[in-house]
Amino acid sequence: MSDGPTLNACLEKMPLIAILRGITPEEAIPVADLLFEEGFTIVEVPLNSPDPMDSIAAIAKAHGNGMLVGAGTVLTAEDVKAVAAANGRLIVAPNFDPEVVKAAKAAGLYATPGIMTPSEGFAALKCGADGLKVFPAEVAPPKVIKAMRAVLPKDVKVIPVGGINENNMADYWEVNANGFGIGSNLYKSGKSLDDVRASAKALVAAVKQFKGA
Repeated sequence: MSDGPTLNACLEKMPLIAILRGITPEEAIPVADLLFEEGFTIVEVPLNSPDPMDSIAAIAKAHGNGMLVGAGTVLTAEDVKAVAAANGRLIVAPNFDPEVVKAAKAAGLYATPGIMTPSEGFAALKCGADGLKVFPAEVAPPKVIKAMRAVLPKDVKVIPVGGINENNMADYWEVNANGFGIGSNLYKSGKSLDDVRASAKALVAAVKQFKGA
């Protein structure tokens, strides 16, 4: 695994995770380039995208020194090994599977499994999770995040994913969310580079407003 910025440093600098579901290796660098230019520091390529390892390897080679690059929809320990071989450094899953978290940590990668309850959250942390992806956030409004925050360790990174956009991020930020996974509101297959950049600009502007930056 190549060296690069830490998960915490990336989230503190720009708490947005670009979820590039459906991206092709041909699109990977142009899209990653513009996201980096707009201030994004974390990119994940879901493994149900076309040739995801090729895209991960390409983005990691081009931007691994300045961005945290990894994979989403990681469902097996074998997937974790393949991501590590492609120089991905972040493992994101829609669910909490102890074997996936343990495999990520054994490979020296960051692990952010998907959880929906405090029980899942504490179990994931016990396995070594570096952050908790609250998914799908459409059924976890800010009041749910606030309730989880009341019992979870203060230093745990809580990242709502699903239905997050520039209009609702501030409400989650107010209840101490640490980052946001942005999927189709940023990128989807067939979206032009100009439109991806426009979406990126709107999201970054929203972050700067609620952070007071």
